[in-house]
Amino acid sequence: MESPTILKFTISLPFFCVLLLFASTVNPVFGLKRCNFPAIFNFGDSNSDTGGLSASLITITPPYGETYFHKPAGRASDGRLMIDFMAKSLGLPYLSAYLDSLGTNFSHGANFATSASTIRLPTNIIPAGGFSPFYLDIQYSQQFVQFKSRSQMIRKKGGIFATLMPKADYFSKALYTFDIGQNDLGEGFFGNMTIEEVNASIPDIVNKFSINVKNIYNLGARSFWIHNTGPIGCLPYILASFPSAQRDSYGCAKSYNDVAQYFNHNLKEAIVQLRKDLPLAAITYVDVYSVKYSLFTKPKEYGFELPLVACCGYGGMYNYSSSVGCGGTITVNGSQIFVGSCERPSVRVNWDGVHYTEAANKFVFDQISTGAFSDPPIPLKMACHNI
Repeated sequence: MESPTILKFTISLPFFCVLLLFASTVNPVFGLKRCNFPAIFNFGDSNSDTGGLSASLITITPPYGETYFHKPAGRASDGRLMIDFMAKSLGLPYLSAYLDSLGTNFSHGANFATSASTIRLPTNIIPAGGFSPFYLDIQYSQQFVQFKSRSQMIRKKGGIFATLMPKADYFSKALYTFDIGQNDLGEGFFGNMTIEEVNASIPDIVNKFSINVKNIYNLGARSFWIHNTGPIGCLPYILASFPSAQRDSYGCAKSYNDVAQYFNHNLKEAIVQLRKDLPLAAITYVDVYSVKYSLFTKPKEYGFELPLVACCGYGGMYNYSSSVGCGGTITVNGSQIFVGSCERPSVRVNWDGVHYTEAANKFVFDQISTGAFSDPPIPLKMACHNI
């Protein structure tokens, strides 16, 4: 009986080199090492605020935080935000809010984001209006700049507080993250501007964003991870406030999403220019919009339901009312009713009419962290590379 024929393949060294070259051409991430980010410095609004607004202007109350923290934790959600999952995936602790003076630890970064923040100076500021005074210019010039210098003074002085501050070289090695712009659009919509007028304001909004990125770069930042803005026209606070707006086939307000996409188009173009202006920077543009929109177009496929309906709210087809929010109380037939959460936040997309649930945040993070929605297509853990 003949032995079975064993086929042997040998790959020559030149062919192997060609194979490697082909792989690196098709996938520019091939062969790159994981980055060792020692810290994260975050700028933004309520999509990434881990306690800034709650510590300074408006205290967040139950049922916020109920899913993960089992108490309010400064986040506009039932649990964690994308920035929390980002920090965890990089082996870093959750970020302390810069504005929180109690129990904070800045040794591995700081969070300058505050809910209701805008890129440009808002016209209506809390408490007279609905927007934070800590817009992006302030987050950079009055907060980050001071934090960078004063934290090093504290480290040099020594003592227990020195250990709560980042090391000097962390500022150049850190990941700088941004998630801001939604409220600039919202301010226009609720300020009685037409869709055309909001669109006309976008180039200036994006230009202000670029100026701040350049300023942060000039202070030593090199790795930038920048989210675009999500489908604002799918959020209950927009749908309930503008009931006559044309809906797309998934129930979202089409013209409002079109504005968000126009903002994103301008932001992406601005980042292309920033890469030219800041040659030492690694700048990753992250298409959060597409991932979030998929939660409204294919919710069942991803294990979600009722994506247009707030989990925590009261009234109407979207379970949202501008007169009483999540955690508030309302009088109905002489009785006080607490505005609580739905039974299963884990299968819901929207938390309170404006913000996403922890489950939705985790879903979005899982998608964007791979690099599949990034330009360049680079994973979060490799975002220090300029390719």
